Amino acid sequence: MKKPLLVLCSFLLISLSLFAQKPNKLNSNEIYEKIQKLNFLGTALYIAAHPDDENTRLIAYLANNVKARTGYLSLTRGDGGQNLIGPEIRELLGVIRTQELLAARNVDGGEQLFSRANDFGYSKHPDETLKIWDKEKVLSDVVWAIRTFKPDVIINRFDHRTPGTTHGHHTSSAILSVEAFELANDKNKFKNQLKYTNTWQPKRLFQNTSSWFFRGREDAFKKATKGFTKLNIGVYYPLKGLSNNELASIASSQHLCQGFGRLTTRGTQNEYLEFLKGTPLKDKNYVFSGINTTWNRLKNGGEIGAILYEIENNFNFVNPSKHLPKLLEAYEKIKRLDDAHWRSLKLKEIKEIIEACAGLYLEVSATSSSGIPNSDIAINIEVLNRSDITSYLYSYDYSYNNTTTTIEVDKQLEDNVKINLKGNLPIKNKNYSAPYWLEKEASLGMYTVDNQLLIGNPETKRPLQVTFNLNIWEHDISFTKDVVYRYSKRDKGEIYEPFEVLPKVTTKLKDKVLIFSSDEPKKVSVEVRAGANNTKGKVELNVPTSWEVTPKEIEFDIQQKNDKQIVEFLVTPPKNQSDGKLTVTANIDGKLYKKELVEINYNHIPKQSVLLNSEAKIVRLNIKKAGNYIGYIKGAGDVVPESLQQIGYTVVAINPLEINDENLHKYDAVVLGIRAYNVVKELKFKQKFLLDYVEKGGNMIVQYNTNRGVDVAAPFSLTLSRDRVTDEFAEVSILAKNHALLNFPNKITNDDFKGWVQERGLYFPNSWSKEYTPILSMHDKGETAKKGSLLIAKYGKGNYIYTGLSFFRELPAGVSGAYKLFANMLSVGKSNVEVKSIIKK
Repeated sequence: MKKPLLVLCSFLLISLSLFAQKPNKLNSNEIYEKIQKLNFLGTALYIAAHPDDENTRLIAYLANNVKARTGYLSLTRGDGGQNLIGPEIRELLGVIRTQELLAARNVDGGEQLFSRANDFGYSKHPDETLKIWDKEKVLSDVVWAIRTFKPDVIINRFDHRTPGTTHGHHTSSAILSVEAFELANDKNKFKNQLKYTNTWQPKRLFQNTSSWFFRGREDAFKKATKGFTKLNIGVYYPLKGLSNNELASIASSQHLCQGFGRLTTRGTQNEYLEFLKGTPLKDKNYVFSGINTTWNRLKNGGEIGAILYEIENNFNFVNPSKHLPKLLEAYEKIKRLDDAHWRSLKLKEIKEIIEACAGLYLEVSATSSSGIPNSDIAINIEVLNRSDITSYLYSYDYSYNNTTTTIEVDKQLEDNVKINLKGNLPIKNKNYSAPYWLEKEASLGMYTVDNQLLIGNPETKRPLQVTFNLNIWEHDISFTKDVVYRYSKRDKGEIYEPFEVLPKVTTKLKDKVLIFSSDEPKKVSVEVRAGANNTKGKVELNVPTSWEVTPKEIEFDIQQKNDKQIVEFLVTPPKNQSDGKLTVTANIDGKLYKKELVEINYNHIPKQSVLLNSEAKIVRLNIKKAGNYIGYIKGAGDVVPESLQQIGYTVVAINPLEINDENLHKYDAVVLGIRAYNVVKELKFKQKFLLDYVEKGGNMIVQYNTNRGVDVAAPFSLTLSRDRVTDEFAEVSILAKNHALLNFPNKITNDDFKGWVQERGLYFPNSWSKEYTPILSMHDKGETAKKGSLLIAKYGKGNYIYTGLSFFRELPAGVSGAYKLFANMLSVGKSNVEVKSIIKK
């Protein structure tokens, strides 16, 4: 029986990936579920710190079983983590994780919110977290989320009472939630928000726990949760053909860049909620106990409920259009509600139901994937009514610069007779459609977003929209649709992409860090990409004082939109060590363009267009190296190979399947990428050949792996732990000052640990056999010394190195000392004579 279940899970995940970017088309079951949610007037907000912190089981349960409007407030976008599916890190990883969260919510039925907090990496204590984040600003964002989302109940993922026992971001999310619970109703707190919203007091606050937090301590779990609210989240949904925990597993599997793809689970499963604040529950096992969640909650809501409950109780699954007259009657009444919050929410919900019941298909597709400001974009419009309900399309309109333009159509929509229209939409002085939180420079802990109405939004509003003005059964109703780009590929079928407004020209440097290991000049290539036809101008490089670049500028002339032209400059570094910033500027008729376009395109999320500053760090580095030919076994999305090529190494990717007892000896060193043993399962079958390579005189470097169920199969015993040093400024003590690794070909001193970014390292071994020599010692404030960041052992004629130092962050950031240390690791054993000479001196 196991094989069919595996096939079903795979099919579901593949289907979600293939259709992730296509418009939602509701079937009868989904329409009915939408009506059930329309008839529930209660809201829950789940709060945690990162993408993947959310409990998809509980979110899915609240959204699909209880039918509550359910949101997840993730304080960060997960920018500080690692990426298992590609090379994107930092802000680009945050873009991916944002979209994965939206994909998860699309599955489990929740909504997504954020704060401006920047995920700066692992933090061991909330005191550090809240200092780097700017506590007051993030607290204001949590208050803003509560005031605008207006939850009846709030559920924290983490415990605010246990600082220092888990990730500092985790505890901080709970601390801020507890504070914001009452501050949201304080009219004297964050007064500027009250221009746009009202104060709000949630009814109660919970903390979510489960057996996962008490693994191996069943008795302690039973004792701790006695008297807690217990929810069986394993309920089955016949309309979906899935249980709630199956649905949650599929939602969680959208976090692919974090390796969260998983099998679905079924059966009874309990989640527990500890009541923290607010109005006590009358029914211990119902979070909305005592809260009116019916239409009677609203003034004049009872008459709306009388209509909609009747539709829910007697829903016509064969022909939902039969309910359109009553739905339209309820729609008119909802428009007249006094409560602006519920009026807005329920109008959006009922319009979606009306559109689906009428079988309406409304689409605006651009003939290109992007346009530039102050231009026109050609569009194709498709309108289709697939019901026998009399409907008319009066017009469609679009807005720009606070001006609305209406295009008259005045056509009856006959049953299943398609109307195709063509037109042009002007893009008048539109902002670019890149992620709004990346428009301004961020600090280590905070993104800069000045517009209060943008704070918390998961993504930038689509730049172009068209509103269709219809009359259905003598009721005027409008539907607004984003302009999309729709096309097909023979090997993929129909594809939808977001339509973007982008600059007329963007430029791109191949490398984000340019390392000059001598004072010899280097060619620096700039890719110029046209955002429109017939794009002409000049491009120039700007370098720091003491650096030189020739020529001063180069002309470009690109005839076709999206075509590229490569131009080359010669950059000469100074003779002495130096670093700075190199920037690219394109000039078209006096207008300057300084952005790079990064496109992120994975099957499970919509294509993303991100605009970053077109720049690179340039480093003149006095560095020496021995050996040149490096074999690299890729792990989980690091760019260390490209960084090593920058300083003159020839780096060859090794296919793990092809490793044998003959093809490794040609390499001066073999390097395993980050988390290689975690993600490259073939390595456990190839370890014999790798160790034979070392034993015969090779140099093998293994970068960090997580300690969960992995055997790095080192030549001598070592035990991985969760030890890490998160403070990039933490003092480093050199333990083995005379070891070759610190002396050849570069002398390593404490100065080489200055300028490191985000952290020192992670998942250090905490015990090892006597054959290893620990090279460095470091620790975070208040902790014991960690000596496992860099270990080396002689094995046969060669050397085995294990390191948890974060070279995958430091090398792409152009940290000079990290380059020197890595060059020394690659050079170990190359010249014993020279090493002895260095040590003597």
